[in-house]
Order: sequence, then structure tokens, then C-alpha cells
Amino acid sequence: MTIRSIRCALFAATVWLSASVALAAEAPKADLYVASNGNDAWSGTIADPAADGKDGPLASIPAARDAVRKRKAEGRHAKPILVIIRGGTYRVSEPIVLTEADSGTQESPITYAAWPGEKVVVSGGQPITGWKKGDGPIWTAHIPGVQNKGWYFREIWVNGHRATPARLPNEGFYRSAGPGVPYKDHQEARKDPKTKESIHYADENIKPWSNLGDAVVVVYHSWTASLHRIKSLDTEKHRVEFTAPSGWPMGYWEKNQRYFVQFVREGLDAPGEWYLDRKSGVLSYYPRPGEDMTNAEVIAPRPQELLRLDGDPAAGKFIDHLQFKGLSFQHTDWIMPDAQMVDGQANISLPTMTVHVRGARHCVFEGCEIAHTGGYGLRLEMGCKHNRIVQCHLYDLGAGGVQLGEMALSDNPAAQSEHNEVVNCFLHDGGNVYPAGVGVWIGRSSHNTVAHNEISDFYYTGVSVGWSWGYAPSSAKDNAIEYNHIHHLGWGELSDMGGIYCLGISPDTRLRYNRIHDVLSYSYGGWGLYTDEGSTGILLENNIVYRVKDGAFHQHYGRENIVRNNVLALSATRGQIIRSRQEEHSSFTLEHNIVYSDGVPMLGGNWSNGNYTLASNCYWDASGKPPKFPGDLTLEKWQEKGHDKGSIVADPKFADVAKSDFSIPADSPPRSIGFAPIDASTIGLTGAAEWVQLPTKFPLPEMKMP
Repeated sequence: MTIRSIRCALFAATVWLSASVALAAEAPKADLYVASNGNDAWSGTIADPAADGKDGPLASIPAARDAVRKRKAEGRHAKPILVIIRGGTYRVSEPIVLTEADSGTQESPITYAAWPGEKVVVSGGQPITGWKKGDGPIWTAHIPGVQNKGWYFREIWVNGHRATPARLPNEGFYRSAGPGVPYKDHQEARKDPKTKESIHYADENIKPWSNLGDAVVVVYHSWTASLHRIKSLDTEKHRVEFTAPSGWPMGYWEKNQRYFVQFVREGLDAPGEWYLDRKSGVLSYYPRPGEDMTNAEVIAPRPQELLRLDGDPAAGKFIDHLQFKGLSFQHTDWIMPDAQMVDGQANISLPTMTVHVRGARHCVFEGCEIAHTGGYGLRLEMGCKHNRIVQCHLYDLGAGGVQLGEMALSDNPAAQSEHNEVVNCFLHDGGNVYPAGVGVWIGRSSHNTVAHNEISDFYYTGVSVGWSWGYAPSSAKDNAIEYNHIHHLGWGELSDMGGIYCLGISPDTRLRYNRIHDVLSYSYGGWGLYTDEGSTGILLENNIVYRVKDGAFHQHYGRENIVRNNVLALSATRGQIIRSRQEEHSSFTLEHNIVYSDGVPMLGGNWSNGNYTLASNCYWDASGKPPKFPGDLTLEKWQEKGHDKGSIVADPKFADVAKSDFSIPADSPPRSIGFAPIDASTIGLTGAAEWVQLPTKFPLPEMKMP
């Protein structure tokens, strides 16, 4: 069983936690009510339908929005406005849009909240019914809207499971026979756009299937995967040409690339797979063991967004002081354009996100859920400032969780995103469509806080901060990434990833008190703390990093970072600390750390030019071998070269390494050289026990390092 299928089974149960909203336990008092048995022609001022059937709650959130607008227009906004929504599923075919006209104020915020103890689901999904037994194990349902109106969806969920589009092969990958256009070297390949548009395939892995135009080929590169539709197929030369290029030349990172094909009728041959024939409107599904299609809940999505806060900072129009509490946003689709490139680092250019926020200030998402998405869960961009995402649960994500900021920084300060927070959230099970999605991504944005979150089960990076390559002027500074539990990343599918990934000059950015473990890349780069191209001015302090593939800390290149008082342990290959590019300035200062190995070198990469400072570190190799340093030197010989002044070789006496307890006793040797104990109990989710313990309801299989 593959990791992909294991995850599918483990995340079957949809777990939801009521928001900790400061509302009365009894029937709440509110200004407006929404209920599934309501009517948008009613006033919405009473919670239940009146006996005479002439008044009662509203039936939809857009109607409540319009009623709030009316109150504001009539001057009835001298106090906060509270909209309470009864439990139930509210289906939408297009996003709910709020604009400047829907703003509250600091004194009178506007809140949309779930009725206490009830689950409110805003769903972009439509139930699929009328299932009939077909040939063999296959069940079918006819959907007139697909056949007659052109509705074509790329996801379905069966009893809460994300089903698998019919794919080949069922598990793992095919291997290409090389790029479709030959080239001499990588430099030549990057200049020629044709090298990005085709591959050669081996054997009969790609065929002239009946629905060739609907098939999607997912091609794996290094740190991303590109999605392609097929333009042409040459069965004699075994060459497939795509309608749009990838971001990298085919075969650039690996000549015989991994890929698989999905949305192929001929691939519908395994439990949990489905296929939609857009010509006939017939949806076919191969049930999993135990699924009864006569009473199964099957959901297919329509929109790509469910909620849009649509400000316009360039025009001076902002959305202020809105609050969303205890709401669940579920079921969004994704699209597959013909001519547009669909890949890229962190998949941040995707047009799909379930909650899309632009030009919002002092808005709050608290106790909300975002699940079963086609792309990212939530994006804050274009002038979003001082917003908070608090105790939210994001999972079963098509790409990543939360995006803060943009890829390019606006010249207009009003349109720059900054001072936003993602706090005490549980983000997991991502990359289900676009594998390079990131748990929390911060682009060209500053003064943000990502704290006390649990981020796990992504195929790529946990937290990414900064978006400038090399030593370009800073566009991301003073970001705090702290007290997060980040784990089970990569799963051996992508490369060049980190638990926390930094990029570019980032003055006063702080990576502190994070617990990072189980980061497994496909080839190179399953790192814990990763300062990539040009990372500068970053403090990495009091982190606990262990059980990663390729280095607990790695710096590609950068300037004057401080790596202080961390536990850096149990990297499986190359070294515990990796330094790649050597430059004329100081790379970093690494001091007062515990560096703990089990037969792997302490330092890997390039250390010959001496432009770094190592001091007062404690090294220990649990294999019983003396720790080795560059040039196969002992610590004593390494110190004679002027490095690691004050450092020691000593057993730190961790409490229980086998159980990942890296606490140290009072007589631990690293204390004598300045190491301060790190309290791991302060890391991760906080609050009520049912919230803190929620991750235990989503167990993950063991990740085995090489």
C-alpha cells in the first residue's frame, strides 16, 4: 500500500471541533439568524419560523450580508452586529462575496458565527445520487448537468474520502524514456522552451485512449510537479506532446522522470477510483470495500472559491473588522487549463483557493474549518493587514494551507500585506492535487506571525518564508515562525524541501522554539531548518530538529545568520549540519547547539574557506564512534584549525531518544558551555484538551529514513 492510499484511509473521518466562541450556551441572542429552514424573504430577526409562517430566520448567508448592509444604510450600526447561523449544510455554486460595503468598525465589528455546538458547512459540493450497478464492480450515476451544460468536475468525495481519479499506474509512477526534445546540456535546455513541452514514454504506458483530451499527465521534477494535458501522441516514436510547458526542461533533474496519468477511463480498475465521461454525463465509481453505493454520500464540487473578501486597496477600498467564527468551508474544485503552465515552487500561483481575502484589515477567522479543497485553503493578499487566523483546522487540501502576501511587492504601501497572524491552527493532509503545496507560505510580506501551529503530512515544505532569490533588496522582514510542531513532510516524493524554508534577505526574521521531525525527500534535501538562496539576517534559536533525511540545518547560501541553542539530531545522510555554497562573507554563526548523530558525519558540504563561526557546541555520536569533522578530523584537530572554540564531545544525556524526548538533566554536559534547556511542552497547539489532542485522531504511518 502506498503512502497516498494509506493517507486516504486515515483521513476518512471528518473531524470537526466547535469554535471556542464567546457566546452564551443557551439559545444565543443575535441581530440576525440564518437557518436551513429559513426564507430569504423573512426578516431574519427571529431564530425559528413563526407559527404563522410569515417570519423567521433567513435561509442563506448572502441574504444575511444584504440585511446587514440594509441596517448600515439605515444607520443601525452603532453597536456590533452578530449573525448566528444554525447547523446544516449551505450549498453554493459561486463564492459568497463581501466588499467594503460589508465592513464593520473597531467598536462595532460584524460577526458571522455558528450556533454554539452546531456544525455549519458552507459547501461548494453537489450530492450525486441515482447510483446503479454497472459492469463488474463499477457503479454509475448519470448527471444531466455534465452532459447538457458542460459541468465538468475533477474531484469527488465518497463518505468523506477523497476518491482517486482513474489513474495509471494505480500505485507509484511510470518512468519516462527521456525528454521529448534532446539537448546537449542544461544551459541549452533552459533556453529552449520546446524542451519543456514533451517527453518520450516507455513501453505502452501512454496510449491513444478514448478520452485523450481529458487525460492529465503529472510529471515530477525536483521540488514540484507539473500537470499537463495532451496535445498529440506519436505512438511510433513514443513521444507525447503537451498543450502547455512545465517550468523546467523535461529530464533536467532526472533523465527518466517519474510521472503518472489520471482521468483515463481505461485506468478505472481499482477500489476508490472514479471517472467522469463528459460526453455522456456518466460518473463511474469503483467502491472501496464496505462502501454501499445505495446509501453512500457522494459529493462533487462546482466553484473554486467559497468565500471572497474583495477589497481594492489601489482604489482605497478596504474590508474592515469582519469576523467568521466556527464555520466550515468544504468542497472546491480545480481547473486544468490548456495553455497555462501548472507547476512552480510551492504552487503559489494557482488560481484556486477556498477562502480568498484581498484588502482586508483587522478581520478574524476563528475556530473555522477548511477541508476538501481543490487548491490552497486560504489566501491573504493585496493589502491584507492585521488579520488573524486562529484555531482553525485545514485538511484534505488540494495544494497548501495558508498564503500570506504575494510573489511581488507592490510599490503602494496600502497594497502591501503585513502584520497578519496564523496562530494555533492544525494544517495537514495537503498536496493531494498539487504536491508542492506548503503548509503556511509567506511571500514578499513582513511582520507576520506563524505560531503554535501543528503542520504535518505535506509532500513539500511546512513553512516557507521570503520570496527573493540571492541578495536582492529585502521584501520579507521581521517575520516570526515560532512554537510550531512541523512533521511528516515529503514522504519521499519531492526534493529540496525543509521543515522551515527561508529565501532571501530577511532582517529580524525569527525561527524559534519549533519542533521539526520526519522530513523525507525523494533525492536531496530533506532538511529541517533550510536557509536557501541569499537567506540573510535570520535567527534560528531554541529549535528541536531530528529524524530528517539530509541535514537538521542546511544553508545553501546566505549571510550572517545565527544558529543558536538548537538540538540538531539524527539526520540520516550527509551530515547533521550542511553548508553548500562558499562565499567571501560569513555564512553564519553556529553556537551553543547540541549536535547529535548516529554514525553520520557532524558537518557535511563545503567548509574549506573558513567564512563561518562555530563555537561552544556539544557534539555526540551515539554509534560509539568519535565525531568526525571535515577532512576526517577529530574535534581536537578541527579546533587546531581555529574552529569550534569552546566546543566539546560529550553525551548530552537526552531523556529518551527512542521516544523523541530530547530534554536534558541538570548535569548534562552542554549546560556547561551555555546550552539552555528547551521546554518542548510549550510547542504546538494550545488551549482546550479536545483541541490540543485533535492531531491524535489523524494518525500517520511511520516514516522510515534511509
